[in-house]
Amino acid sequence: MGARPKLNVISLTDAAAARVREIMANADRPLVGLRVGVKNGGCAGMSYTMEMADAVRPGDEIVEDKDVRVLVDPKAILFLLGTQMDFQASKLSSGFVFNNPNQTSACGCGESVAITPVEVLPESLGGVA
Repeated sequence: MGARPKLNVISLTDAAAARVREIMANADRPLVGLRVGVKNGGCAGMSYTMEMADAVRPGDEIVEDKDVRVLVDPKAILFLLGTQMDFQASKLSSGFVFNNPNQTSACGCGESVAITPVEVLPESLGGVA
């Protein structure tokens, strides 16, 4: 029995990947990817963070999807597992949107969310199911 394919913590839609590639192409310094994480704060408890990364940090989860490198902060992995990142544009606004199966609620302004971390079972860490 071969090794199971690795589950990516996060995936990108075509629109999100295109926007990240555009941002990186127009950056004023060399970048290694987009760092994504979560932080405490906001009226619902947590908010997503994003920054362009010029170096890989120890512990970063590296996800390659659609020719884009996403670095996931190690403290955010269990909160983001299975998340799809999208980019949406309308006449009034544009921005990245996180479709996160672990998100349990969001505040009215859309800036803050409640996220339940994934419970890791021993078999998901490489044990035999």
